Amino acid sequence: MIKKYTKEDVTVVWNPSLCQHSTKCFHGLPEVFNPSIRPWINVEGADKEMILEQVKKCPSGALSIENLSTALGKE
Repeated sequence: MIKKYTKEDVTVVWNPSLCQHSTKCFHGLPEVFNPSIRPWINVEGADKEMILEQVKKCPSGALSIENLSTALGKE
């Protein structure tokens, strides 16, 4: 089941079937990605730019951004 979390004009998409549990998201931005709480993604924990940068570091692609034009600065 794919989950979506929206902040402003960007949506973080999490596909658990792709997740390799590398913990890069958690260690890189624990204010947003915290597997100890539910929901484990809190997009209110950091500004949009920080979230975009951390999502780019997901090695499996389990985390992605739905609105790519915004993520790439092409608003």
